[in-house]
Amino acid sequence: MRKVLLPSLIILATFLLVMRIFYLQVVDDTLKLKSENNAIKKKYEYPERGYIYDRKGKLLVANQASYDIMVIPREVKKTDTLEFCQLLNITKEDFIKKIEKAKIYSPRLPSVFLSQLNKSEFAAFQEKIRKYEGFYFQKRSLRDYEVAFGANVFGSITQVNEKLVEKNPYYNSGDLIGRQGVEESYEDLLRGVKGVKYFQKDKYNREIGSYKDGKYDTIAVQGEDINLTIDAEIQKYGEELMINKRGGIVAIEPSTGEILALVTAPSYDPSILVGRQRSKNYTKLYRDSIAKPLYDRGLLAEYPPGSPFKILTGLVALQEGVIDENTTVFCNRGFSYARGRFMGCHCHGGALQLHRGIFESCNSYFATAYMKTINKYAKPAQAVDVWSNHVKSFGLGQFMGYDLPIGKKGKVPDSKTYKRIYPNGGWRSTTIVSNSIGQGEVLMTPIQLANMMATVANEGYYYTPHIIKRIKGHTIDKKFTTKHVTTIDKRHFKPMISGLFDVYNLGTASALKVEGIDICGKTGTAENFAKIGGVRVKLEDHSIFVAFAPKDNPKIAIAVMVENGGYGSTIAGPIASLMIEKYLRQKITRLDLEKRILATSLQSRYAKLGGLSEEVKLQLRISDSLLKKKTMKTSTVKAKVDTIKETKQAI
Repeated sequence: MRKVLLPSLIILATFLLVMRIFYLQVVDDTLKLKSENNAIKKKYEYPERGYIYDRKGKLLVANQASYDIMVIPREVKKTDTLEFCQLLNITKEDFIKKIEKAKIYSPRLPSVFLSQLNKSEFAAFQEKIRKYEGFYFQKRSLRDYEVAFGANVFGSITQVNEKLVEKNPYYNSGDLIGRQGVEESYEDLLRGVKGVKYFQKDKYNREIGSYKDGKYDTIAVQGEDINLTIDAEIQKYGEELMINKRGGIVAIEPSTGEILALVTAPSYDPSILVGRQRSKNYTKLYRDSIAKPLYDRGLLAEYPPGSPFKILTGLVALQEGVIDENTTVFCNRGFSYARGRFMGCHCHGGALQLHRGIFESCNSYFATAYMKTINKYAKPAQAVDVWSNHVKSFGLGQFMGYDLPIGKKGKVPDSKTYKRIYPNGGWRSTTIVSNSIGQGEVLMTPIQLANMMATVANEGYYYTPHIIKRIKGHTIDKKFTTKHVTTIDKRHFKPMISGLFDVYNLGTASALKVEGIDICGKTGTAENFAKIGGVRVKLEDHSIFVAFAPKDNPKIAIAVMVENGGYGSTIAGPIASLMIEKYLRQKITRLDLEKRILATSLQSRYAKLGGLSEEVKLQLRISDSLLKKKTMKTSTVKAKVDTIKETKQAI
């Protein structure tokens, strides 16, 4: 029996192996398709990307035909290089470089030789393509932007890199992929599914027909169309209002968390990143390190929130029971909170209760409320953690989970923060009181500020902000319909909203009222410092404004941040009022505000910063070393020092 067992096992194993080989080579042809088979040519059919519409169905992004010149290096024969280069308007050096790059990728597989030719560019080459063996064209579709705004919302499409091709088997060299914005977030839906056709080739490398009568061919499936939550009209209007300014505007529908506008400034026409000029234009945008047009300030820029943060300071103090609506604080145009420490205030002074404290934006009132919150607990570390948890329940100090690929957490300090700053201890409420007015260690992005106001408008809850409204045949992610409730009781929002309403009637935004619309808002002016050449220099303050409207059953919450814009009521406030009226009425009655804001340019202020970024920063950096060089003539040193002083004064 043992003598028979071993030979039997060998015969059985051999039989199974032979059958498997027979199956793979004769029955199953898919292995041939997956290999670099010289007798089979694979051609892809690329689907149109899905169209992009706004919340009302307005078409924002469509497609246009484009052609890539593909090359298979090993099939390239003797070519009239001069004629070839003239047809495609490239140099001989470019030709050689592109062929060598294609060889590195694969001598046998196709790769892109020249991408994104439009119809007119392709027409001249199409007539003579048969002369150039190893070259063929691949039809694709590029984006066709129906609007000249919203570049940061849409993102763009670009060629995949080699790392992604290795990582994701769906993509091949030359394929296009969404980058940034909704193009990246919803790439899997927008791109569709590529089709593929297999062709049999003869020994002369000529196509002789479909492989297996098209048994393995697949058809391309067009990408899914999507509707964004964006309102095209106020997105466009917001970008117009921010011309010659830097900053961000974010508007949210409080009842749903839908993003109505996502403005960053400066921006650019999305169509410049389409076609053969894409690379040149992108490089120009990327290298602008001063204005940073590729930097989405609405999602990425972290600013001190300034006075709008007093809303949270007051709500936390109410929740902790250290103040109530009738708590009175005396303000003497400022707040003396420790020996030799004084916080200035621009309110009218005198005895203030919560309501007046809000609409006059009294620093003394909210600094007192904050210190009472911290001093309620025996240890400041415990107190600041309680305070921090309340603030974070508004979605602050963390990634918010929205459906866009970029973002920043902002900063809400806790006890760990101050243990790092003060490793030897000794910190207390007076040390960190600047948090109360949105300075200190607090940082927020414009989208976080807008979400904070949406939460206040809802009296204590919010939905995760999102930019997708509809995808036919698909349901929206549940996380966008899940209610997030803060740690603040609903009853505390009523007095706060009442105070915010009177900001427009009696307070710092009284000149910004829109007749017939009840707006609740809060001005903000955040101090702005920069370290230049090791010197901490105070720059022009940031202008901030947050609001929601109408007061009852709010339809829009908004945050406006204008860098170096000065007082909140000067630039950010009017922009917020105009955006609110535009959304609610689709027209503007405050033409005085509109005219002033459209005519306002902050470029002269930014030009000073631009000078600092180059020549002046260098002067500041070398100032110390100049003064230390004893061998230099006194007059030379004095001239350099005078230049530096003039620069600081100009700031």
